[in-house]
Amino acid sequence: MASTDLHVTDDLEKDLQADKQVQESKADRGGESPEALAKTLAYVFKDPALLKRALTHPSAAAKRTAGAADSYERLEFLGDRVLGLIVADMLLRRFPKESEGALARRHTALVRRETLADVAGDLEINRYLRLAKGEDEAGERQNPAILADACEAVIGALYLDGGLEIVRRVVESALEPYLNSAGTPPQDAKTGLQEWAQARGLPLPQYREVAREGPPHQPVFSIEVSVEGHSPELGQGRSKRNSEQNAAQALLKRLKAGGQDDGK
Repeated sequence: MASTDLHVTDDLEKDLQADKQVQESKADRGGESPEALAKTLAYVFKDPALLKRALTHPSAAAKRTAGAADSYERLEFLGDRVLGLIVADMLLRRFPKESEGALARRHTALVRRETLADVAGDLEINRYLRLAKGEDEAGERQNPAILADACEAVIGALYLDGGLEIVRRVVESALEPYLNSAGTPPQDAKTGLQEWAQARGLPLPQYREVAREGPPHQPVFSIEVSVEGHSPELGQGRSKRNSEQNAAQALLKRLKAGGQDDGK
C-alpha cells in the first residue's frame, strides 16, 4: 500500500474516533424513572410523555427544529406564566390586608430562581433529569439554574395534563414552607439600596460588570455597584442578577452600618 494511502486511512480513523467521542459526549444520561416524581407530586399523568419532556435538558433533546425541541424549554415558558398566576392568587387570599407593594415583594421572593431551585431540591428533581453525558459529568444535574428551569417545566406539564386546580394544589403545597418562613414581606437588596438612595435625594445605584470568569456553561460574574458619593462594592454569582443582588447587599449593609470609607 502506498504511503499516501496509509496517511488517508489514518486520517479517516482519527475522524471516526473524534466523531465517536462527540457522539458519546452527547449521549443521553437519563435519570431515575419520572414515575417516582409523579408519586411525589401525588398525581398520575394521563400523558407520561409530558413529564418526561419536562425533565429533558436541551442537551439531551432527541430532535430540535426551528419551532420546537424535545426538551423542557417550551414547558418552562408555560410553567413560568402559570406559576406567576397561582402565586399572585395565593398571596391575595393569604394576605388580604397587605398593600400591592408588599404583595409584589412576596411574589418576587416566591417565583425567583433561587426559591424554585430550592423547591426542585425538595422534590429531588435532579434525580430524574435527562442530560447529555457531557453535561452530567460536568455536574449540571446540581446546577440551580437548570433545576429552577425544570421546576417550571414540571409546572407547565402538570397544567397541560391536569388543569389549573391540579397544578395549584401542587404549587401551593410546595411553596407553603417558603411562604411562612418570612413574617414580613421580603425585600430584595437591589430594591432596598434603591430606596436608600432615593430617600437621600441621590441618583439610582449604578451596576457595572467588571469580570466574567469560568467556562461558558458555568460562568461566574463580578458586578460592581456604586451610589453617588460613596465607594462601590463588588458582588459575584452564577448569574448577573445574583451578582447584582450580592453587590447591592454588601453596599447596603455597609451604608446602614455607617461605614465612612466613602470618597466624598
